[in-house]
Amino acid sequence: MHDLVIRGGTVVDGTGAAARTADVAVADGRVVAVGDRSEIGAARTEIDADGALVTPGWVDIHTHFDGQVTWDDLLTPACWHGVTTVVTGNCGVGFAPCRPDERRRLIELMEGVEDIPGTALHEGMRWHWESFPEYLDFLATRRLVMDVGTQISHGPVRTYVMGERGARNEPASPDDIAAMAAIVREAMDAGALGFTTSRTIMHRAVDGEPVPGTFAAEDELFGIGAALKAAGHGVFEVAPAGVAGEDDLAPSREVAWMRRLSAAIGRPVAYGMTQSNASPDLYRGLLAETQAAADAGADVWMQVAGRATGLLFSLETTYHPLRGRPTFDALASLPLPERVARLRDPDVRAAILSESAPKASLLSAFGDRVVPISGDEVDYEPAYEDSVAARAAREGRPADAVLYDLMLEADGRRMFMIPILNYAAGSLEPVREMLLHPRSVFGLGDAGAHCATICDASMTTTMLTHWTRDRSRGAKLPLELAVRKMTSDTAALYGLRDRGRIAPGLRADLNVIDLDRLRAHPPEVVYDLPGDCPRLVQRADGYVATAVAGQVTFREGEHTGALPGTLVRGGRG
Repeated sequence: MHDLVIRGGTVVDGTGAAARTADVAVADGRVVAVGDRSEIGAARTEIDADGALVTPGWVDIHTHFDGQVTWDDLLTPACWHGVTTVVTGNCGVGFAPCRPDERRRLIELMEGVEDIPGTALHEGMRWHWESFPEYLDFLATRRLVMDVGTQISHGPVRTYVMGERGARNEPASPDDIAAMAAIVREAMDAGALGFTTSRTIMHRAVDGEPVPGTFAAEDELFGIGAALKAAGHGVFEVAPAGVAGEDDLAPSREVAWMRRLSAAIGRPVAYGMTQSNASPDLYRGLLAETQAAADAGADVWMQVAGRATGLLFSLETTYHPLRGRPTFDALASLPLPERVARLRDPDVRAAILSESAPKASLLSAFGDRVVPISGDEVDYEPAYEDSVAARAAREGRPADAVLYDLMLEADGRRMFMIPILNYAAGSLEPVREMLLHPRSVFGLGDAGAHCATICDASMTTTMLTHWTRDRSRGAKLPLELAVRKMTSDTAALYGLRDRGRIAPGLRADLNVIDLDRLRAHPPEVVYDLPGDCPRLVQRADGYVATAVAGQVTFREGEHTGALPGTLVRGGRG
């Protein structure tokens, strides 16, 4: 008698192998058999998967749930999109190690870099640690809906060792470097999955100071990297300089030192890569340089997204193009229904449209890219002829007047999208090139972060809907490849070899998916963070069931009450 059998589904096993019809049997949290119905006996729980896909659970390696994991058992919204394992501690920011008097500084760093409301972190986080091993021990006590692994981050390490000097990015002395390396080694031995650093000037704390470590010299980076070599496991993850096009030459320089670092420490080095508008063809050079590094024996990888990186906005979000106009700003504190009523007043409308938008407004910077989200699904590869600017040109009206009227639709909850990075020419073809590259891994969804501006935690869902089923403006991706990118590839990079594939003996983290029904709902603003802070979320349809360690955690998008998730420690075989 098995614990769970998923009957008659189309198994896409995560290896890239062709899909096949099979039953999947589970006992004691692991897959015990994959085969014909005649070979697999009865189970206490059975799921009829006829006509549905059966895949491994998604392994999302780029999240920022570092604080949310202390109060949210479900880790929403990732749990609604088939994710069964997450990795936190990315981009050089995190919360351990941390002395009690440094908590505010690290919260302000996370707030500034990752747009997680400081109020939510202050009110929601439960601090039970100072050292990184103590942080892991606390996470190990949490009952969660999915597994969580985490990395140790440069920002808190530098702050812990160097104090104000570290936070202000002063050069590290040899003694500082040795102390940081010792802390990282201690973290790796305790089960950290890697070390992360940020080098982009786009990442800044609330006070405007770049992330500690942004300008770290090679002796500091290589000295810390040596701790991973000594531990014998872990990924060195980098948010590199030049990611937003601030320096065309920076990305090539970054790949050069990462190539040397990987060769020196014998560990994978992974960096985030996107296509910038300033240098739209630069990514192709980076693809070639990363492949050349691999050909020379260096273990360098690119984390790439599954769609454009940009902004979402409505009248409920922090940023939108009407802000900065005095008449609008005078109404901004009103509850949304009252605000909408006032904005519908013709005199108020005329006053706002007569006022100049700030020079740095979203509309002035990306006016040709503002696209309304219509209906029940989001088109993540919109044509610019659907933009507000194109509509205004067709109607012979000012773009801000058209946008104003559209923003009042749906009682002020009409959402808009601005695709920015990965969308220089109005196409996702660069993303397709990146996803097809053998040295790329899927990531950069930033689940848990940028609460008021994006909701890319749903990117796992659109990897299937857009790339394997719906894309009409270019070639699709094979279903087996899309699944592999989100499962065995991501798991293997972080040494999580007990998951990411459907095979006997491996962990039974599974999704049952009705691909015909699969869709991500349009983003919406909810006020469910601690302190009633707002964030953007998306639900999904089409996930028939999700299981973690063989326990069904979600059925048709609803939590079953099961909390089988736990801490994943690195270096445990």
